[in-house]
Amino acid sequence: MTYCIGMALDEGLLFASDSRTNAGVDQISTFSKMTVFEQPGERAIVLLSAGNLGTTQAVISALRKQATLDGPSLLTVDSLFGVAELVGTQTRRSVHYYSTADQQQSYVDFTCSFLVGGQIRGEAPRLFQIYPQGNFIEATADTCYLQIGESKYGKPIIDRVVNPATTMEEALKCALVSFDSTIRSNLSVGLPIDLAIIRSGELRVGFRHRIGLEDEYFLSLRDGWSRGLKRVFNDLPMPNWFDYNA
Repeated sequence: MTYCIGMALDEGLLFASDSRTNAGVDQISTFSKMTVFEQPGERAIVLLSAGNLGTTQAVISALRKQATLDGPSLLTVDSLFGVAELVGTQTRRSVHYYSTADQQQSYVDFTCSFLVGGQIRGEAPRLFQIYPQGNFIEATADTCYLQIGESKYGKPIIDRVVNPATTMEEALKCALVSFDSTIRSNLSVGLPIDLAIIRSGELRVGFRHRIGLEDEYFLSLRDGWSRGLKRVFNDLPMPNWFDYNA
């Protein structure tokens, strides 16, 4: 399992992904789920992956190979919609190939999904979610963030805080709180967290950072959020449905 989130804000795009992979409680390792394709000044594209690690690696490897050959690639198509089509097509091919090749082990889940976003010169930043079947959806003003993987624990805080006008700094803080909630509730999601930001018009990944176990800001955020929740909970009124003197 994993957790990845992308936010499409007025200021640009924010990406965050955990890096824990596991095939059981005694086989836990770290592997980055963030991939960048970039031509500074021309285009900047970030992919986040969730699902079967072998399949996601196959998709990324195929996309990288395309970028070295003649023909359409993430470095040559003229729109982010075209980027989403390429990622979707390769995802569908890889999922189908491995699922068909291993029919004798039908209990293995070879599916994967992606978040892909960025900006190409001549158009606004865009963000897409790619499904295992190869189809996709785009983030909009009504739904300005997309998640893949273990999304349910981190969703409530984002729903309450983030909208397109949210500043990048506030969105980043909210994203990290959502990661802390997810990490606390699901052991298959864990640090380090990879972050990337593409600000509108810059056409490059202007910020990248990895949050590890000793990151002071993340630790202070985790502690402050925990204390704040307890304080707010204690301030809430008790239910008045019961007669405590009965």
